Amino acid sequence: MTEETRAGFVALIGEPNAGKSTLLNRMVGAKVSIVTHKVQTTRARIRGVAMAGQSQIVFVDTPGIFRPRRRLDRAMVKAAWGGAADADVVVLLVEAHRGLTGGVEAIIEALKERGGDQPVALAINKIDKVKSEDLLALTQKLNDAFPFVKTFMISAERGHGVEDLREWLAGEVPIGPWLYPEDQIADLPMRMIAAEITREKLTLRLHEELPYQLTVETEHWTDREDGTTRIDQVIYVARDGHKGIVLGKGGETIKGVSTAARADLCEFLGKTVHLFLQVKVRPNWLEERDRYSEMGLDFKDGD
Repeated sequence: MTEETRAGFVALIGEPNAGKSTLLNRMVGAKVSIVTHKVQTTRARIRGVAMAGQSQIVFVDTPGIFRPRRRLDRAMVKAAWGGAADADVVVLLVEAHRGLTGGVEAIIEALKERGGDQPVALAINKIDKVKSEDLLALTQKLNDAFPFVKTFMISAERGHGVEDLREWLAGEVPIGPWLYPEDQIADLPMRMIAAEITREKLTLRLHEELPYQLTVETEHWTDREDGTTRIDQVIYVARDGHKGIVLGKGGETIKGVSTAARADLCEFLGKTVHLFLQVKVRPNWLEERDRYSEMGLDFKDGD
């Protein structure tokens, strides 16, 4: 008799930079969520699909939960809690070396208030950064603060403990047919994934506030007869001064971004990609409804 299939949604929640995107990419085995050293880089609820035996685990990679200041921030935090509410299982990711911060306490309080009958597991990430006795004390403190159904010690970056978490999730998602074709790893349109890859490269190259003042859109996608793909993208910035920063001296920054993004796109698509980037000033893009739709966010959530 064949084993029953299972499928369900798992929400990864936590503070910005807790390692949710790294964990998602490790679970799925491909780069579907952008990973940078900057906080708040995940905007849309990117879903990655991981297979574990007969189980299909669909990850909802939520934006980091933080205290929102702007419309974009508010829409991101609303999307994060929306992702958690829709999921079959919730995993709270906490950084081992930062411990029970005010931000983590606020998330735990919100989890208590929300109620809900989904199991909530704890994953303590970046365990290689602390001593084992500190890790045990933190585990105790977090489990005293909330009744987690299970605790995992992991290093998303190195892969430690990730398999145990995946196997447990495989048994927790409901019995039922798979939600996606077996070979599909993300439900974001390819145009959006391509835009996210370019935005990751921009975030890595640029500093301070600028990455949150720009967005990338894939304008044209042409699959050519010779098997290559041409991708045209526009980088929208909020001010004239930002355009010069993105271009760099003699176009050096934009060239570096384009080269790095193209390499990732070639690897991701398994074919030759020709990438063309333009930078345009759009002063109010942070207040434009269409830009939010492009990012998979609801404009109204920013109110």
